Amino acid sequence: MDYKAPDNLLENKTILITGAGAGIGKTLAIKCAELGANVILLGKTVSKLEAVYDQIEALNKQSAAILPVDLNGASEEHYRDLADTVLREYGKLDALVHNASQLGVLSPFTQVESKMWDEVMQTNVNAAFLMTKYLIPVLAKAPHASTIFTTSSVGLKGRAYWGPYSVSKFATEGMMQVIADEYENSTLRFNAINPGATKTAMRASAYPAEDVSLLKTPEQILDVYLYLLGDESIEVTGQRFNAQ
Repeated sequence: MDYKAPDNLLENKTILITGAGAGIGKTLAIKCAELGANVILLGKTVSKLEAVYDQIEALNKQSAAILPVDLNGASEEHYRDLADTVLREYGKLDALVHNASQLGVLSPFTQVESKMWDEVMQTNVNAAFLMTKYLIPVLAKAPHASTIFTTSSVGLKGRAYWGPYSVSKFATEGMMQVIADEYENSTLRFNAINPGATKTAMRASAYPAEDVSLLKTPEQILDVYLYLLGDESIEVTGQRFNAQ
């Protein structure tokens, strides 16, 4: 997508991004702050979140907040409290970006360990379900709110050895479509983005022998995210977008 974001695109918007400590989440968080947003950085590694926080503070535009959450270990109560905190501190939430994902281990289906299967589903599906469930009332406080799920090419067509991750992304797209349909005639919109082959740590673990110089950087794929976060996409819901 060739989209040029205006400098004030996200002015006075509050945006929560999961997996904000590295990769696409980190890059998107800094860009959102540059465009005027208050950014809530959610992740499990506090030191990484603090580094992103410092970069945002150095912009001297908007403030950022850190929410340390381990999506694999958080209980339903954690998500209820998280929603209460966001509502109390900000009064509304303009956007939620489900960026965090767990790859698991690529292996033949019969060799997938149930513990690893559960962890991938917990991070990629269950955490997104609970977080969205409790944040929808907070998103509804905004004039127009956007929720972005992260999918993958293996969430559209299954691929050998990608078992848990592939299945989790099929589930992610299904969840997005169900919620989008439920809220079709509301101020809430729900879409999914497939980032494609991007220079991130997760990509490197899946394709260790790949020539990374051929990959797009997170900075190069942000256009579709910014389009869906801004008001030009108010009428767009239930869609899957490819960032590349």
